[in-house]
Amino acid sequence: MNAQHDTPGPILCAYLLRAVDEKLIELLRSLSAEEWELQTVAPLWKVRDVAAHLLDTVLRKLSLVRDGSLMEAVEVRSSKDLTELINRLNREGVAVYRRLSPKALISMLEMVCGQSADFHESLDPFAPAAFGVSWAGEERLANWFDTARELTERWHHQQQIRLVTNRPGILTREFYYPVLDCFLRALPYHYRNFDAPDATALIVEVSGECGGCWNLVRERDQWRLLVESTAACAARVTIPQELAWRLFTKGISPDAAREAIRIEGNQALGGNILQLTAIVG
Repeated sequence: MNAQHDTPGPILCAYLLRAVDEKLIELLRSLSAEEWELQTVAPLWKVRDVAAHLLDTVLRKLSLVRDGSLMEAVEVRSSKDLTELINRLNREGVAVYRRLSPKALISMLEMVCGQSADFHESLDPFAPAAFGVSWAGEERLANWFDTARELTERWHHQQQIRLVTNRPGILTREFYYPVLDCFLRALPYHYRNFDAPDATALIVEVSGECGGCWNLVRERDQWRLLVESTAACAARVTIPQELAWRLFTKGISPDAAREAIRIEGNQALGGNILQLTAIVG
């Protein structure tokens, strides 16, 4: 097949969840009492709250998807409804689990994260997933995408803790490139309302050893993410790898991020990347 017409393949990363969570447990065990109370880049959450959120979301996923336990029937009719639901569930979960001592919270995380890794490793990556990924415009998708989205959650929340506690980050290509790749699968959906002539191409580069290039091309009145493209590049955006995860997870404002991002060519086309958000809420 001709690579310039190929869309990127699946992100097969279930095996990474266990390793990322092992690093999380190691990190949390190293924190002082004072560090548990530090404010992270998530405006409403301290380190304790982020850890509580990670515990809550894993428990919810296992209960609902693995065990089929639905305790609350909610009708979601719009993206606004979904955001409000997720924000409410997150608030409720954090309010409960932030009350735990660090020792108890770590112990519970260690137990359920192992179960979560077992569950994702057991899934057929190409079978239909229980949930879509709203920020990528995917209502129906395969398990591999949902697992990759799970990796982005576990990775970026851990990175929030590492950032505020001055611990070395996990900015290694093994872990970070799949996270970036999953984030940037949102490009076609994010640009869906940005009109441009056919054969318009945008190149998004995340610089650094963990990064790469993503090609977004306008074809037949829609945007497609391609492995390679021969279309003339209308804009090229270069984002430092240290900044990319924060930009896509609301860890920095678009205005603040703009100072460190280079946009060449069509400024409107390239600048639209600053509004890409790869989380719900």
